[in-house]
Amino acid sequence: MTLTELRYIVTLAQERHFGRAAERCFVSQPTLSVAVKKLEEELGVALFERSKSTVQVTPLGETIIEQAQRVLEQTSVIKELANAGKDQLASPLRIGAIYTIGPYLFPHLVPELARSAPQMPLYIEEGFTGNLRRKLRSGELDAIIIALPFTETDVVTKALYDESFEVLIPADHAWAKRETIDKEDLLEERLLLLGEGHCFRDQILEACPAISHKLASPNNTLTAEGGSLETIRHMVASKLGITVLPHSAIGTGHYESGMLVSRPFKDPAPSRTVAIAWRASFPRPKAIDAVTKAIAHCRKAELEPA
Repeated sequence: MTLTELRYIVTLAQERHFGRAAERCFVSQPTLSVAVKKLEEELGVALFERSKSTVQVTPLGETIIEQAQRVLEQTSVIKELANAGKDQLASPLRIGAIYTIGPYLFPHLVPELARSAPQMPLYIEEGFTGNLRRKLRSGELDAIIIALPFTETDVVTKALYDESFEVLIPADHAWAKRETIDKEDLLEERLLLLGEGHCFRDQILEACPAISHKLASPNNTLTAEGGSLETIRHMVASKLGITVLPHSAIGTGHYESGMLVSRPFKDPAPSRTVAIAWRASFPRPKAIDAVTKAIAHCRKAELEPA
């Protein structure tokens, strides 16, 4: 039994598909298939049920794969402990962020860290909260930046900043004359939302539950979906509808003057808390501190008048 074989079965259990699992492990499908079969023969049990269309984990396989995941996590800790005596800011940090935070935070964070921790380059990944959570637990990422609430066993979470939501509209929209927007008024307009799987979409629906009823309507023509906040902002600029964005993603300056404007919500305005999460066993706390301080500096610079 090898760590590589354990990594193969954990990945296969996550993907439920030999081809995708092999791609994630950077090996050929036959190589992964032979290794999994070899481990099953060594253990004397079937870990997976195979068919032409699906791969299912057996009940005993679930238990064994959970233990394999723990072994891989501890292996990552051993590697990190080996570097604990070194300068904690002298090696790359693997950091992830959800799609609605990363594109707006990293352009400020990267240059700030280049000044404050020049020997600690960032390996950056963006993804859904669920995928980032899994990679944090497996040791593929050292820290992730997400929106609260976020809970995970043996993971430490620290709030970084609060961010308000705003309504983005074409500059010639009737609402441009208003100072604030009522949440219920969103029901009157064609609302552009992110697709399912994005936590920011869920936060908007939580802030205005009536929108969920609109989405459930079989004749729904009042909402449309985009794959990213950037795509949605483009659609608002082309006057397809309106949207709700976190303040950092408003980006009205990306267009010619007079195309887009934003308006805050009436109190109580919806908002989110952005946080950083890392494994409690991660042996480079100074690296986490460097990131949190750099983000705080970026936020302070953003809020200070020019």
